[in-house]
Amino acid sequence: MLQAIGLTSARHRGLPPAVDDLTFEAGSGCVTALLGPPGSGKTAALRLMLELEPGRGVTYFRGRPLHRVAHPAREVGVLLGDVPGHPARTARGQLRMLCAATGVPASRADELLDAVGLSGLGDQRIGTLSLGMDRRLAVACALLGDPHTLILDEPAEGLTSREADWLHGMLGSHADRGGIVLYTTHDAKRAARSAGHVVTIDAGRLVADQSVADFSRTRLRPRVAVRSPHAARLAAIVSREARADRRSVEVVTEASSSRLSVYGSSCAEIGDTAFRHGLPVHQLADEIGDTSPEAGPGPGPAAPAPRLESSAAPLPSPLSEPLPAAGAGEGEGQLPPRIRRRPARGPLRPVRYELRRLFGVRTTTLIIAVALVASAALSVLLGRNGGTPLPNVLAAWPSLLPLPPAALGAGLLGALSFGDEFRYPALAAGRGTVPRRLGLLLAKLAVSAGVALVLALLVVLASAESLRLVYGGDLVKVPSNAVSLAVSWSGLTVGCAWAGLLAAGIFRVTAAGVAAVLAVPVLMVPLIESMPKAPTARSMSGLPGRLRELAWLQWPHEADRWVAAAVRVVAHPVGAALTLSLSVLVCAYLFMTLRGRVRW
Repeated sequence: MLQAIGLTSARHRGLPPAVDDLTFEAGSGCVTALLGPPGSGKTAALRLMLELEPGRGVTYFRGRPLHRVAHPAREVGVLLGDVPGHPARTARGQLRMLCAATGVPASRADELLDAVGLSGLGDQRIGTLSLGMDRRLAVACALLGDPHTLILDEPAEGLTSREADWLHGMLGSHADRGGIVLYTTHDAKRAARSAGHVVTIDAGRLVADQSVADFSRTRLRPRVAVRSPHAARLAAIVSREARADRRSVEVVTEASSSRLSVYGSSCAEIGDTAFRHGLPVHQLADEIGDTSPEAGPGPGPAAPAPRLESSAAPLPSPLSEPLPAAGAGEGEGQLPPRIRRRPARGPLRPVRYELRRLFGVRTTTLIIAVALVASAALSVLLGRNGGTPLPNVLAAWPSLLPLPPAALGAGLLGALSFGDEFRYPALAAGRGTVPRRLGLLLAKLAVSAGVALVLALLVVLASAESLRLVYGGDLVKVPSNAVSLAVSWSGLTVGCAWAGLLAAGIFRVTAAGVAAVLAVPVLMVPLIESMPKAPTARSMSGLPGRLRELAWLQWPHEADRWVAAAVRVVAHPVGAALTLSLSVLVCAYLFMTLRGRVRW
């Protein structure tokens, strides 16, 4: 059972909360509709339940809040709007990327594509899908981890009647298997046809909590909306006269004591009754019961819906069998088979996710290609001038540029690593905020460092080959301090990648990561160079030996030169600036992480 208790959203600038003390339940084996007009707080309620917005209250998914569920994606499937995926990613690539994050086999992606009728569109890019196909892919993403609970926000919005029937048939099939289905809608008739339980809200507050039978009886019948300062007396007179005439008339007192809803009568009869007894009437209108207490099809403002508490058991969904869509193949609309064996979570799962996310779009390949071409061209131009040192030529780093193309490319890839997570939040709905996942952070750091090292190596090889082709093989020679140069070059590219990644994770935008990378040579290096220098500098010779004395484990003497090379890198103005920037970003990241729940 799903239990939402006391959901209250945070106030913004003195405005009333979008959700105010909302409490309801959604049972297993039943489709529950959260009904309300646009702006009633339905979406805000779902985001509070999923812990995506600050507020008060708690939601229990089979007795546990979401942050205490070990595998949230296997407990809750979420559909909030369109597919939160990169538009250049394919439908199959999106599902396989989420398979890696959820920890299910990659073959689950093809099963879901068949189940939702997208088996022939697996290689279609998300940005080119129609609204109906996009919604089918969103349902596949929600079902990926074989969750017990489905939470969907206006899933049939904008769909044709046939597509909406297919969608609600899929939801009914999930409920028939014992799952929990909660979806929001503003269509009262659709809620009556497809749900077994209806929870009506308005202005963030609970209006009615009913079975579908009570909902259809009280909300979808013609009624007379009456407003009178003597509403209680008028209700008693109308009920007494109806019993005397043996007519079936039901009078419901609304939340406001001055408003009535009269079922089984007409405006003329109510008006005559009020006139005979000398009771003033401020409103008298024929209308059809609707979800909105503020607007109805009648000529006046509609009366608010009655607050009814029903103890009846939820009725089964009338659409228990999935309906085939137009052009659907045989068996489409059926749920995919359950996952029998769920692999245990491990450290490679976020790494697989990050690799699929990184190389699932052409942006990564394009950035690497541009960095290689630009580096090769710059190295040829720099090699023409004999005064440029060979390391600068191989790294394609002219003095006019703040950073070489390889470092800029690595920084951009690192910034996109977290920037895309916030721009296309494929994981946020199911697993909480992205930066608080330490396992995902470590995976991003490892993958971005690996890509940066590969890019640095490819740039050096491309530059050397370009110089050999243009000027011959005499120009390229292995310098005596090749180890120190390799450490410096690797540290620069990896440091830029990490600076972009951490800054984008802190400020939640790619541009912040790129700005942090460019701030190293533009701001930090001049700041360090402007620091006053002592008249006499002390030597750090013998530092590796002294570090060996402090260490618990004794490393071999051959490692001393690596330690010395790392120290020389940090002592360089660019290395010192990069180290200082990374230290500040790490501290800011940890401070932001410790303020909330830490998630893996």
